[in-house]
Amino acid sequence: MRPPYDSLEARLAKSPIPISIVLPGGDLIGPANAAIRLTLHDQTAAAALATGAIGTVGAEIVEGRVQLDGSVRDLMAAAQALLQTDPAQDEHTAWWRQALSWYVSKARHTTAKDSQNIQFHYDVSDDFYALWLDPYRVYSCAYYREPGFTLAQAQEAKLDHICRKLRLKPGERLLDIGSGWGGMLLWAAEHYGIDGTGITLSKNQYAYVQKCIEERGLTGRVRVLLQDYRELQVDEPFDKISSIGMFEHVGRAQMPTYFATLRRLLKPGGLAMNHGITAGGVDNTELGAGMGEFIDRYIFPGGELLHVSVALHEIGKAGLEMVDTENIRPHYARTLWAWSDALEAQLSRARDILTAQHGAERGEKVLRAYRLYLAGCALGFEQGWVALHQILMAHPDAQQHDTALTGARSEYPFNREYIYAPPQAGATPVRNP
Repeated sequence: MRPPYDSLEARLAKSPIPISIVLPGGDLIGPANAAIRLTLHDQTAAAALATGAIGTVGAEIVEGRVQLDGSVRDLMAAAQALLQTDPAQDEHTAWWRQALSWYVSKARHTTAKDSQNIQFHYDVSDDFYALWLDPYRVYSCAYYREPGFTLAQAQEAKLDHICRKLRLKPGERLLDIGSGWGGMLLWAAEHYGIDGTGITLSKNQYAYVQKCIEERGLTGRVRVLLQDYRELQVDEPFDKISSIGMFEHVGRAQMPTYFATLRRLLKPGGLAMNHGITAGGVDNTELGAGMGEFIDRYIFPGGELLHVSVALHEIGKAGLEMVDTENIRPHYARTLWAWSDALEAQLSRARDILTAQHGAERGEKVLRAYRLYLAGCALGFEQGWVALHQILMAHPDAQQHDTALTGARSEYPFNREYIYAPPQAGATPVRNP
């Protein structure tokens, strides 16, 4: 066996799932009857496999230069054996690279480019997303409060978990930044009686939420705006703010502006929730082994990851107080596998939808990319290469909010019991008040 394929053969032998590689010249590495077979049609994929750049191999699969035979679940189990480095540890951590990354981030996150990036991802096809999301179309980490929960139950539990953390009350004004398909707005309005405003950069999501508001009889009490968070101006700050799955799109260079904007839009004493993906490594802004490049190219252009410590630093600099932080990383692994399994069960229907939307060639590439993305991200959360933090913040003021807690300076009671304790008599969530 010619180098560098000797080391590749040794790594394949350690895989928990049998995997075989057909090289461009026709040579076979691994057992002939393996559960996973990758047929390579050019040397780029061969070199990527030899060096452990599994993200590059994924790109070759999307482009049709590598044929995958086998399930994506088995592929992800085998992928760990192909790695040569920890994807959560960025090899590009020299000071000058860190400084350069800040300027690149600033250039990539103008209002115009952010709008383009969001539409690239979220406007792929509403029908496509509906195939594998829950009925609320919540496109963020679910909360499996009970082990036997379905995806739909876990997403409702997540929405309620956030509402409870924010201590939402009837009549309060809630801003949902990056409101997606409206799950948080609709749940909070129908179960907690809030007055809700959502903002999004996705034209598809904007139209969909408008329709949901009308169909659910929430016109006048819930609204959605097609607007960038940096451009939102209000006469009166909001009582509460939620930002769910939007943090990843902000970019390191825009973090001071992002958290300063949250503070500007939040009333003194109010609470804000930032629910977002964070980096597993302290210094990396994307996953290594080519996985970050894959996601940026095919899924989330402009996405950047920050370690939770960086987020907390920026929160403090903006004058907000972190009052509660929870890492629900394992919940996202289970969420992503639920999405992946749902998509795998409906590949034919997904292919038809994407072909009608984008044409046969482009549609097939989108489908391949999402299959690898969902399963690959599930693996990433399982391994701790990435995490998911819910960070509850308060805009502190000088007033006393609770005589039992001198110096609280916010609505947060500094006791987590209210989040998890069952509702008291008379505190039943409100429906369509």
